[in-house]
Amino acid sequence: MKHKHWLLPASLLLSLFLGACAAQPDSAKTGVTTIPKSWIDADTGHKIVRLSDEPGSRSLYFHQNAYAASGDKLLISVDNPKGVAVVDLTSLKVTRLYQDPNIGILFMGPKGREVYLTHIPPQDGQVVHPQNELQSPTKILAVNIDTGAVREVATIARGKIHSINSDETLLIGAFAEEEHNLETGPRDSRFEARYEAVDANGQPLSFADAKEVRMDERLEKRIPMQMFTIDIKTGEQRTIMHSTDWLNHIQFSPVDPELVMYSHEGPWHKVDRIWLTDIHGLTPQSIHTRMMNMEIAGHEFWSFDGSKIYYDLQTPRGQDFWLASYDIQTGERVWRHMERDEWSVHFNVSRDGSMFAGDGGDSEMVAKAKDGKWIYLFDSQAVNDVAGISARNAKDLIKPATLKATKLVNMQHHDYRLEPNITFTPDGKWLVFRSNMHGPVHVYAVEISKH
Repeated sequence: MKHKHWLLPASLLLSLFLGACAAQPDSAKTGVTTIPKSWIDADTGHKIVRLSDEPGSRSLYFHQNAYAASGDKLLISVDNPKGVAVVDLTSLKVTRLYQDPNIGILFMGPKGREVYLTHIPPQDGQVVHPQNELQSPTKILAVNIDTGAVREVATIARGKIHSINSDETLLIGAFAEEEHNLETGPRDSRFEARYEAVDANGQPLSFADAKEVRMDERLEKRIPMQMFTIDIKTGEQRTIMHSTDWLNHIQFSPVDPELVMYSHEGPWHKVDRIWLTDIHGLTPQSIHTRMMNMEIAGHEFWSFDGSKIYYDLQTPRGQDFWLASYDIQTGERVWRHMERDEWSVHFNVSRDGSMFAGDGGDSEMVAKAKDGKWIYLFDSQAVNDVAGISARNAKDLIKPATLKATKLVNMQHHDYRLEPNITFTPDGKWLVFRSNMHGPVHVYAVEISKH
């Protein structure tokens, strides 16, 4: 598979080269190593570029759109002061767009040139994290990434906005009828979340196991919830679903403005997680049926043409690993097998559907990988019928495939309490991710092709 290189101006290439040369210890002055602007991974041979300028910068969650429709701009969050910035993907210039200590980035609009933000007033003098099941008002803002013009879209009395539809007419979200905080205290700035719990003997559980305990506690509370839409033009809010299941991970189809994928959240081996519905309240459809105890399916995401749902599948949990897909029109299912070390916290797919990627994982996570701390590129290879002889009902069966992995980035110095959240750039030439591999969190891109 050949890929054209992303051509950069000569002046930028020179600055990247000089930045890489400057990446050497200066311990006499600071006791730390300067973070390089660009380097070639010694283990993979792939080029990596640091996109962010400021420590504490982050790329978005893996299925939230961070790219302008034209493909020229990338959204990232920045810190100190907190705000949103835009990376020009040609010059790599980073420009602060908007800043406020109480904002959070939702996503980039799929058609226009606006980024959607939340503004949540502080409670008791403390900044509120949007992961909490909020019971206080949240203002939704839209900021033009070219002009910086700000407009107010709506205010919701409580809850969280999850997604925007393909024609930018509706937002969708959910709220719980009482607050519940999954996290157990203030976050470390280098990590994604803070979960703490103890086992039956009072010993602290690992980060991953503590998260399971906290999620199960939330699930068992059976808090009544509502899924709702917001009309972007009028601000009107309309409830489309009532549930005592924990509603989460809500994603509009990238092509159908009325089709919605969502999850029943909780420990994955305990819930039927992946569902489809529409904004008119038709009977929800379950996407995956468990066949064995401890089978799990989750971290679902759409293909860019809206034809497929992809998800992490394990049969059973922590033992056998697949990247599965379901075609919503034909019902075709494909299971792509991978090795234990290649399992990733999140997977993603290129816009043309030709490549997959994963962000790896550490030894404490579900795969218990011995050597899993890598950014991976995957090529899906079908398992074909022997001698062209098919089973009579082959078209009705799951189609098996394997993932051939290529290592792109050595993540040995990354702490996976921060999820890398890989995304393909719109041109399919780079993978963007966030990492604390050098200490502070930054946003990086790795080139898929080698020079």
